[in-house]
Amino acid sequence: MKKLYVIVRSDLPPGDIAAQTGHAVAAFARHHGLAFCTWFDGENNLVVVSVPTLGDLEALRLRVLAHGVLCCDVHEPDLGDSLTAIAADDRIARLVSSLPLALRAA
Repeated sequence: MKKLYVIVRSDLPPGDIAAQTGHAVAAFARHHGLAFCTWFDGENNLVVVSVPTLGDLEALRLRVLAHGVLCCDVHEPDLGDSLTAIAADDRIARLVSSLPLALRAA
């Protein structure tokens, strides 16, 4: 695995986007340790992209799961336990190639 992808919601404040990105990387490391170590010890590129809303992130999550991609969800208790981010291995690249980088000014 050369890249680890994090997909966050752009409707969150910038500080929350940063925090949820960190939570997503940590969750991926915890749940997919071998893949994480392979990534970390290799090229370890991190790609953080965004979707506009919770509904968009939920829809993407279903597509990711249908493609058998290793992934982890992040749900934030302070935001009603809503889905805030997904971390996934680089097999997600085609599914997210059209998404903008997170926190990039329009």
